[in-house]
Amino acid sequence: MFYPDDVVEEVRSRNDIVDIVSGYVKLQKKGSSYFGLCPFHHEKSPSFSVSPNKQMYYCFGCGAGGNVITFLMEYENYTFPEALKVLADRAGIELPKQEMSKEARAQADLKMTLLEINKLAANYFHYQLRQPHGRIGYEYLTKRALSDDTIRHFGLGYSNKTSDDLYRYLKGKGYNDNILKESGLFTISERGTWDKFWNRVMFPIMDTNNRVIGFGGRVMGEGEPKYLNSPETKLFDKSRNLYGLNFARSSREKYFLICEGYMDVIAMHQAGFTNAVASLGTAFTTQHASLLKRYTSQVVLTYDSDDAGVKAALRAIPILKEVGISCKVLNMKPYKDPDEFIKNLGADAFRKRIGEAKNSFLFEIDVLKRGYDLEDPEQKTGFYTEVAKKLLEFSDALERDNYIQAVSREQFINYQDLKQLVNRTAARLGPAWAESRKRAGYGDYADPERQIPRPGGMESGGTRIGPAEGGARRAGPGKREKEDGAKQSQRLLLTWLIEDPRLFDKIRGIITPDDFKEELYHKVAQMVFDGHEAGSLSPAGILNHFINDEAQYKEVAALFNASLKDSLGSEEQKKAFSETVIKVRRNSLDEASRTAADIGQLQEIIKAQSALKTLHISLD
Repeated sequence: MFYPDDVVEEVRSRNDIVDIVSGYVKLQKKGSSYFGLCPFHHEKSPSFSVSPNKQMYYCFGCGAGGNVITFLMEYENYTFPEALKVLADRAGIELPKQEMSKEARAQADLKMTLLEINKLAANYFHYQLRQPHGRIGYEYLTKRALSDDTIRHFGLGYSNKTSDDLYRYLKGKGYNDNILKESGLFTISERGTWDKFWNRVMFPIMDTNNRVIGFGGRVMGEGEPKYLNSPETKLFDKSRNLYGLNFARSSREKYFLICEGYMDVIAMHQAGFTNAVASLGTAFTTQHASLLKRYTSQVVLTYDSDDAGVKAALRAIPILKEVGISCKVLNMKPYKDPDEFIKNLGADAFRKRIGEAKNSFLFEIDVLKRGYDLEDPEQKTGFYTEVAKKLLEFSDALERDNYIQAVSREQFINYQDLKQLVNRTAARLGPAWAESRKRAGYGDYADPERQIPRPGGMESGGTRIGPAEGGARRAGPGKREKEDGAKQSQRLLLTWLIEDPRLFDKIRGIITPDDFKEELYHKVAQMVFDGHEAGSLSPAGILNHFINDEAQYKEVAALFNASLKDSLGSEEQKKAFSETVIKVRRNSLDEASRTAADIGQLQEIIKAQSALKTLHISLD
């Protein structure tokens, strides 16, 4: 949804960032800023700064930074419209409503009605759990060691043995058969109407905004299927939702735990592992991985330790890697699942196992090994050959070598022998195989010693490495250093101007926004200069313009919060400021000279370059 810039700025300016952040982080005033422990990474010494003057936050430890809108987006994992709506409501601002077509309005109304029905059904099931006829469900949950608080927290319930009591309850609330059929809670046909769920413990499935979008039910006693999920509806798509994500998204852990079922998630949350989620009765999908990527770049797979769990892990690993998520695999033996493990060994032992979780690639090698009899020389050779092929999945030479070393240690294979086997295997498989791997996204294998990044610059495990741009020749060291120096000077000058607006008077007639040749810095400089001229320089307001581009937003946030160790009071710092201004201007003139349109223009540039030699900027 689009909102005009002036509306966004009004919402931002009417919400003081110190008030908002202090509701989440304990802050202590130091000088003109407030400091606390960063909510976005674990730290023992406060490096998280909130500036009331700039209306911005910045962590000097992890680099997280932004304004009041982006704080809610990062902390609560809100989308931009969601964060803006929360802040607008807080400030008593009514956001403009967009006109909707008749069809769009009808769909929105339908979804709203279905959400109402699901909420009523969830409350109904929860109430039935505590009634005499729901005792079977309540006893099942308590025998699984769930507390009343946990049962309440997850809204667990019970569907009665009567086949149509929920239907009759909702009919009594005024809902017609057409809308009830859309909910997925009922079967309505010429032969009659009955509830989809009966005699089951009920698990409400919620979206990330804590709205009930569907249900899972576990049958009491004998019956098939053991677990039953809501069918696909206008609200519920099991391949795009994860059970427990509504709670896990607020966890401060850096990683998520992925498990198989409802009870595993609930047991882990009760034990303090509030970062656990599960797919909803379906195999882990690319959509699940993309959803997780919004919240984390690391996961630990805690699937059952049986053959089915191992297969599920092997299916999930490449899907997670595809979206740039690094994953490890938890060993729960001698127990089958997290619930059983925690009941027997406790939360501390489980946390220790998480710390010992195995790198997913090394886990795959372990599973591969199970298919070979290593006492048989022929099979042992076959295993080593398959390991070599698998190591060729890493197209980056350094990364591949790291994994060759790791596999060598784990599998007791001589490092040099394994490395040579990898290189021979790549040569033996030939160009056709290399091309097929390249098309599959594994990079170029024509020369196994070359360091070639994966498409998009993403290597295995989610760490970004820089791709060569269009195969162009890399710039020489001298040229690269000059470019970096020019960029650093522009960055530093912008930071000084933002920190001390009085400096604008010192550079008037010398520097303009056009002297900032880096595209991003030029854009920011124009806003900074315009804001100063208007008497309303607002770093937090400027940042609004970059919210939709994560990379630019982070760079601008860092630009506005650079740590200047010294003020411009000392002679050394005054000299540094003067030299920085001259560097920025000189770089601008040098670039202009390369694109001069005629001799007259070039002469003016040369004249300006000569004047720089005698330029003196006084800060006194």
